[in-house]
Amino acid sequence: MTTRKGTPEPRRAAKLTLSVQRALKGEERVGAPLRAQILRWARAATRRDADVTVRLVGEAEGRALNERYRGKDYATNVLTFVYDEEFGAVGSLSGDIVLCAPVVAREAREQGKTPEAHYAHLVVHGMLHLQGFDHETRAEAEDMEAREREILRTLGFADPYNDRDGQ
Repeated sequence: MTTRKGTPEPRRAAKLTLSVQRALKGEERVGAPLRAQILRWARAATRRDADVTVRLVGEAEGRALNERYRGKDYATNVLTFVYDEEFGAVGSLSGDIVLCAPVVAREAREQGKTPEAHYAHLVVHGMLHLQGFDHETRAEAEDMEAREREILRTLGFADPYNDRDGQ
């Protein structure tokens, strides 16, 4: 949209309603991000109005969800559940992002990253999935990874894929 003088109007910032749930016990809580951090990362990746719940879970819940919804009998780092627009306002996104804290912590150690950097990457990754991005094909993966890199760079994080070939 442009103004009467032909200059582009500034883009309205997307409205993000964020709920954070913590289903963590004991050591699982170590390194888990604060709501303010999750909100900052999610906002950086949001281009449409969204109503999102981020749930931090332990290994058992992460494994059960991955088995139930993906048929894979192990806990994974992030699961994204996108809901139809009928659950939210027309044109807005609605969904859940589930982060398995023990898996995120283990991967961060193995990859030589801080838990904060890895959580930031996975929140951005999940938010992009909510907005329709995927990585099923090589072209989709390259596009999604480029977006992740740019968003994380603006947040002050290093390229999360820079050492992938060395692993």
